[in-house]
Amino acid sequence: MASTPNCAIELESLSVDFQTVTVLDRVDCDVQRGEWVSIVGPSGCGKSTLLRCIAGLTKPTRGTVRLGCANPAFVFQDATLLPWRTGFENICLPLELTGNGSHDADQAVQDIARLVGLSTADLQKYPRQLSGGMRMRVSLARALVIAPDALLLDEPFAALDEILRQQLNQELLDIWHGHQITTLFVTHSVAEAVYLGQRVLVMNAKGSVIGEVEIDLPNERHAALRNTVEFHELTARISTMLQEGLR
Repeated sequence: MASTPNCAIELESLSVDFQTVTVLDRVDCDVQRGEWVSIVGPSGCGKSTLLRCIAGLTKPTRGTVRLGCANPAFVFQDATLLPWRTGFENICLPLELTGNGSHDADQAVQDIARLVGLSTADLQKYPRQLSGGMRMRVSLARALVIAPDALLLDEPFAALDEILRQQLNQELLDIWHGHQITTLFVTHSVAEAVYLGQRVLVMNAKGSVIGEVEIDLPNERHAALRNTVEFHELTARISTMLQEGLR
């Protein structure tokens, strides 16, 4: 269990070695229930590995992961949909695997699909018939259909164009505001990290967390916020930390 009642995720001296290479190096971090924490860092610095450790997909070499959330969900960089299943059937998959695939589950899928902007027609299509944005919406719905108490997102919008990416940022924020799901969001985009997060963790190329920035912006965020002085100051501060972490 996590060390405090309000702590959803706690990492203590978390380290991961792949053969002789240290991918994560003594990461300490805690995430409170309902909080959104963004994570930025250079390619190969262990951001995805950190999420995989929390999800139980990668075993730490040293250190501890403590969870105060019983039902985390993972959204990968790629939509990772089964090509022989429709959108509806892909979203149903977690419910089937947990033995909850019933008529009630059908309604749950319909409700979640509407929440992420999928139409009834979209649900009947196979992945090859959907755009990249729609496939990612299906992937997000598949994670949300189990009513998770924590959401781990590994650069889910990296392959999308900027306009669609910002649209999905806003929709995801709206879902977070409505459900207050504890969220860890990995991204290469400093602007995306600032726009979405309440805090930003900055990692260096050696797999360590070298800084943490509180995002002192209104919780209700809209596109115009990206043009404010405060937003640009925060992105510049984090960008400088990233550059220093490459030295």
